[in-house]
Amino acid sequence: MPGTGGAVRMPRWLPRAMVLALALYACFQLGSWAFHQLIGLLINILISFFLALAVEPAVGRMSARGMRRGLATFLVFFAVIIATAGFIVLLGSMLAGQIVDMVEHFPKYLDSVISWINHTFHTELSRVEVQDSLLHSDWLQKYVQNSASGVLDVSATVLGGLFRLLTIFLFSFYFAADGPRLRRTICSMLPPARQTEVLRAWEIAVDKTGGYLYSRGLMALISGIAHYILLQILGVPYAPALAVWVGLVSQFIPTIGTYLAGALPMLIAFTVDPWYAVWVLGFVVIYQQFENYMLQPKLTAKTVDIHPAVAFGSVIAGTALMGAVGALIAIPAVATLQAFLGAYVKRYDVTDDPRVHGRRERGGDSALVRIRRALGRERTAEPVASTGGDGS
Repeated sequence: MPGTGGAVRMPRWLPRAMVLALALYACFQLGSWAFHQLIGLLINILISFFLALAVEPAVGRMSARGMRRGLATFLVFFAVIIATAGFIVLLGSMLAGQIVDMVEHFPKYLDSVISWINHTFHTELSRVEVQDSLLHSDWLQKYVQNSASGVLDVSATVLGGLFRLLTIFLFSFYFAADGPRLRRTICSMLPPARQTEVLRAWEIAVDKTGGYLYSRGLMALISGIAHYILLQILGVPYAPALAVWVGLVSQFIPTIGTYLAGALPMLIAFTVDPWYAVWVLGFVVIYQQFENYMLQPKLTAKTVDIHPAVAFGSVIAGTALMGAVGALIAIPAVATLQAFLGAYVKRYDVTDDPRVHGRRERGGDSALVRIRRALGRERTAEPVASTGGDGS
């Protein structure tokens, strides 16, 4: 300090504080880097946990009848794999058949397009000239080169997807098969009061997640049967595969799944008859209303009883956080949270007031009543004023 004549000394705590701050910053950076590196694995574990919760009721029933839990889990997952493989085979056969038909009928389509162009624009094009110009065009050669160079990227993506599915199934199998051991491990680190809350939350999560998937599966079955009957009546090809497609996509892709699922049957029906596509569109819209207002409330009243606006908002939030995976697990996660909070939040009896039901009391201080009172007072005051003027 000036005038003291002595040197300024650094406080003893300052070096240690600087070292501690640098260490905390380094730990934060290391943790952030590790989190970004492991985000894919964490998402896979989250999906596996919800999948294990979904199969927990079936595994629990089978193990309660004397079957080993590992064998019961294996049988449930084997049934899921068989159903998934059957769906892929049905869809693949439909797409392969459509591609073969398009290749076989491509010359006829090209001839009809060329004849329309010649008739409309008075040109003299021929199919041979068009084919030669397409085969020797620069953009086609560049497209073939880019496709050849992108084969490795597609193969890597497919292998990565298969490895991710294998990881999810392995974690799900371990979570479901060792569910009791996992619960005991978690509860052993908590006091008895907390153990009860954790087990209650776990039970609620199992009920809501399993109920959500089972109710969706039942609605997918009903939707598939209804659309199959329509497609069979119209004579649309590949009706079984299209019905399975509509049932699964419409139920397991929230909010817009019905309209995405109906696009493919409409396209196939359009190739048979354009009016058939209109019939399919009308049936999809009508069935969506029937499902929203009659079928879904009855099936999900005891499993996932959440407001449609809350479900829509949770799907948007889940998509923003984790993409398609978040959209799939958003509704059971929000239903679990809502049920868990409902078990602990204290509720009171609602007063018997008409305003609770959206009705206002008659004679209340509303704006319309106040205006009518003011007009009535003015009308009664006008004769008095006029009589006072005559007397003066």
